[in-house]
Amino acid sequence: MPHEKALGEIFVEHGIISAKTRDRILERAKILGRRFGSVLEDLELITGEELALALATQHHCKTITHIAQLPIDPKLLTLITVEAALQHLIFPLKQEGNTLALALADPTDLQVLSNIAINARVKIVPFVTTKDEIRQAICHHYLGKEVAHSSVRTVLIVDPLRESCLAMQNTLEKDGYRVLTAKDGMEGFRIVIAESPHVVITDIAAPKLNGFALLGALKKIPETSFIPVIIVSEHEQGERDEHKAFELGAFDMIMKPFTPMSISARVKRAFHFYDHQYRLY
Repeated sequence: MPHEKALGEIFVEHGIISAKTRDRILERAKILGRRFGSVLEDLELITGEELALALATQHHCKTITHIAQLPIDPKLLTLITVEAALQHLIFPLKQEGNTLALALADPTDLQVLSNIAINARVKIVPFVTTKDEIRQAICHHYLGKEVAHSSVRTVLIVDPLRESCLAMQNTLEKDGYRVLTAKDGMEGFRIVIAESPHVVITDIAAPKLNGFALLGALKKIPETSFIPVIIVSEHEQGERDEHKAFELGAFDMIMKPFTPMSISARVKRAFHFYDHQYRLY
């Protein structure tokens, strides 16, 4: 897949963004450590479809749409784990002999394509699509869920204890948030992928996938890495847990027992961060 024009140049030539906007976003993407196209899309300066078409043009690939509705051989899903699919935003479409058709959102990720080709002993034929298309296909075929889109500010609470979960839920619903709940980290992980909450609160002792493991899993995936995660810990273990939580990239931490005011304040601050993380000036 030979490279030709830079992505920013393609957008400028097609009149989608100005040269000045391109330069500003390039600088912002560098500061954030994120890809130029992803920042443009997150800021809603381009659509996912415009990004996919530009990437396909740049890398001489075909595009594909509606992949969640395609019939997929279940055996294909064993070639790529759901974690790898989410982390790299890829989805296996069809295999014929030693050729694998693969949908992807980022054709510049050549290393992952090489690894799949070597491990599965196949030749990769890439098809570029949007991040939303990949996410919908993963939810439908891997997780058995459908993607939900909500404009309402949403918080996910992962807590195995019904009492503390209800206490947080009642407080946040009074504050006007839409609240989702999960009893364990694995359920929480699936909800994050399908429901796209804006903020996650997770108990450090959540079963199946504890708070640290859930935080780590979300940080590895481009689509979830910027979600503010608040870790909840028992007071007597607080200092040790706090050090590890912030080391792993937690946004904040709260100790049990907590007050409604402390939950409200931390979630409000998390939304402030969420709203301002892409500020250009």
